[in-house]
Amino acid sequence: MTTYVYGIAHRTHTRLPEEMGGVGDPPRPVRTVAEGELIALVSDAPEDLRPKRRDLMAHQSVLAEAGAGGAVLPMRFGGVSPDDEAVRAALAEHGERYLERLKALEGRVEYNIKAAHDEEAVLHQVLSESAELRAMSEANRKAGGGTYEQKLQLGERIAAAVQQRESRDATLLQQALEGAAEEQRPGPQSTGWLANLSFLVSRDRADEFVAAVETLRKEAPHLVVQVHGPLPPYSFTE
Repeated sequence: MTTYVYGIAHRTHTRLPEEMGGVGDPPRPVRTVAEGELIALVSDAPEDLRPKRRDLMAHQSVLAEAGAGGAVLPMRFGGVSPDDEAVRAALAEHGERYLERLKALEGRVEYNIKAAHDEEAVLHQVLSESAELRAMSEANRKAGGGTYEQKLQLGERIAAAVQQRESRDATLLQQALEGAAEEQRPGPQSTGWLANLSFLVSRDRADEFVAAVETLRKEAPHLVVQVHGPLPPYSFTE
């Protein structure tokens, strides 16, 4: 039976979700594999493991429960090892590095922030800031929409201006939030966002970080900002 791995913690961790239901249908009970000063949270791996919502939620729930009691190095969904002995061997081989990272992540969580433009609001801003674009738009309107070439030219100019705003607003978001965080890294790959950043935040400063997000929303209402967290520090686990 192959072994599914949820995460790694210090052996002195006080809140290990042993016997909690993990991935699989029926859910496989979570157990620990110990080696030296480390333990791995594992369960038997189902043969038909797929990224189904049920299993994704089970994976995250195990890590959330463990993370509430101390630092955990979270594995991404789908981490499977040949057996418990292979897990134990990995803990022994990389133990020093795991312990160092656990110490660095103690008392910290991850927030993933995604931002996009409210298209109508940004278009209004772009036109209000450029007399030239306003004049081109007004000329097209008076000409019944303008020729194909005129429409194309205006569209290209507006698209370029919006792209510049995206770059400026990505920097604005980063600067607005980095003061309440300890580290930041690019978030998981996704499309449709002008910014996708993950921040490592001390639990003691989580309220401050969330307040900084709310201030950003008020000061930049043309941004649509999504907040995911607090999460296990996936993006800061090597």
